[in-house]
Amino acid sequence: MGWAARFLTAVSFLAAGVLFAPDALRLGGSGDGATAAAAARLVHLLAFATAWGAGLWSPLSAASSCSRLHGIHSGKNFVESSQIFTVLCLYLPRHQFGSLQGKMFPAYFMLISTSSAISVAAFAYLHPWKTASTIERYQLGFLLSALGCNLSNLLVFTPMTVEMMMKRHKMEKDLGIGTEVGYSKNAETARRSPALAAMNRKFGMIHGLSSLANILSFGSLAMHSWYLSSKLDL
Repeated sequence: MGWAARFLTAVSFLAAGVLFAPDALRLGGSGDGATAAAAARLVHLLAFATAWGAGLWSPLSAASSCSRLHGIHSGKNFVESSQIFTVLCLYLPRHQFGSLQGKMFPAYFMLISTSSAISVAAFAYLHPWKTASTIERYQLGFLLSALGCNLSNLLVFTPMTVEMMMKRHKMEKDLGIGTEVGYSKNAETARRSPALAAMNRKFGMIHGLSSLANILSFGSLAMHSWYLSSKLDL
């Protein structure tokens, strides 16, 4: 199913929800202000759920181990990476797999950054700073922290990592490695090549900063999920 079909399906289900539960759009009172607030709550929940879900589902565990072999940083994940990325890691040539990840992660960070930005805007609209409680201000801070971390990966760490990956791929090709499938010969070759060893250290530093930004973003979103769950009356 293409993206257009998925979008139209989601819109159709949303329209059905409004049709069968019209009172949901009038929570908190009546009038244009109440409707706008309800719409902002819906937008916030959808955007936050997208960012949170992408954070849980996009590449970390096995992709992290594969990234050490293939020369590209990982995002964050628990389930998908243990299946899709492990299979790709085991069957694709190392440089080809790294190039694939280099295309995927900018799109991933674009999605999660956009979702985080929309979530921040909607939450700030619902809870203006001057009238917000201390807890609400903390939650806005968590959302801004997640946005900042995701933007740092999108605009700084990912471009740096992809550029460094391409340089390392070229260096490895000159050294006759990179086409192997599975286990990498990088570490073994780096013992005999000071230039490759230095490149590996630089890559490891950027990879560490990117991973740290991912962890901080994920932690901030986790704190906001706790806040949202406290608002539920099941």
